Amino acid sequence: MARNKWVQLTILAVIIAAGAFTIGANLSNPPAPEVGGSAPNFTLYGLDGAEYDLNDFIGHPIVLNFWGSFCEPCVREMPLIQKKYEEYRDAGLVVLGVNLDESTVTINNFIRGMNITFPILLDKNVVRKQYGVYNYPTTFFIDANGVIRQEIVGEMNEGSLPSHDIEKAIKRLLYG
Repeated sequence: MARNKWVQLTILAVIIAAGAFTIGANLSNPPAPEVGGSAPNFTLYGLDGAEYDLNDFIGHPIVLNFWGSFCEPCVREMPLIQKKYEEYRDAGLVVLGVNLDESTVTINNFIRGMNITFPILLDKNVVRKQYGVYNYPTTFFIDANGVIRQEIVGEMNEGSLPSHDIEKAIKRLLYG
């Protein structure tokens, strides 16, 4: 009988400790940035081996796209992002693709197959959490002052769904 009591107390202690750990972990995550607020800075390595610091791009409008090759909407929108990058990079637009913790082999194969030329950054779920990204793709449109002007959760398009129109979002960044 006493042994059962100890087992029960041990199980209860483990449950309480797990609950406290979960609550503590959730409280330690910074709040997700909001439209109208500053884009949190981060530093990540790119697929090219270079180090990228978001603050280095202040002064330029930025499209920050969180994606993965496992995500069908991400795959479908990637050629459109590349097209807009080519169209607007001479106007100062910066596009950064943040991959969601896939192997470099997988990313390289995907990028080569899609002919992607903008920087692809390698995240180990740190920046994703910092930005509160839980659905893919998610794209932040950051103005030249580092302020988030729009967030699009889901696949972007070119005119078919106004709330997800990449062209309008980029033009707002560039021309107000």
